[in-house]
Amino acid sequence: MPDFAFLFIDCEFGGLDSEAHDITEIGAIVTDYRLVEIAQAEWKVRARPERITPEAAEIQGYDAEVWARESVPVRQALTELSALLPKGKKVVPAGQNVRMDVQFVEKAYKACGIPYPFDYHVIDLATLFYAWSLVAGETVSALSLRQAATQAGLVEGNVPHRALADSRLTLETFRHYVGRLSLRPSAEGPPPERA
Repeated sequence: MPDFAFLFIDCEFGGLDSEAHDITEIGAIVTDYRLVEIAQAEWKVRARPERITPEAAEIQGYDAEVWARESVPVRQALTELSALLPKGKKVVPAGQNVRMDVQFVEKAYKACGIPYPFDYHVIDLATLFYAWSLVAGETVSALSLRQAATQAGLVEGNVPHRALADSRLTLETFRHYVGRLSLRPSAEGPPPERA
């Protein structure tokens, strides 16, 4: 296991279709296999305004004027993201509904001609949250970051959509549920001994 590191990543997008929408923001926290933080960074990513829906802009607080001043090209963001990663480790993407982030990021790496630096496995908070609910005997009404973090007592009310803040909340929520998973005795008791 020590050969692994994790990238807790959250991206904001101009919409939910990687063919039609651009990444607008990337938040990244790199941890070792014990979830000890190694590095973090955040980028506003230069996106094409026509590839950002009004709904996505409202949800994430996208402002074309702010992005024009503060964003970097996607190639720069991805190059800097790759530079954060520990050498010689398999870096596994982790996050909330992380397959969506991976889909957009992998497509962007390919479009930029930059080697994709991550392992093909992913670690998803929604799966951990659901596993915890089964072990704890709790029911969950949703598998969202907000629901998992609220159930953990880490937030109250709405969670704003910002990439680094969501990466941080995902990591803290992940730590919470990992710390609460434990083996419980079977309700049926141990198997009978054979004579």
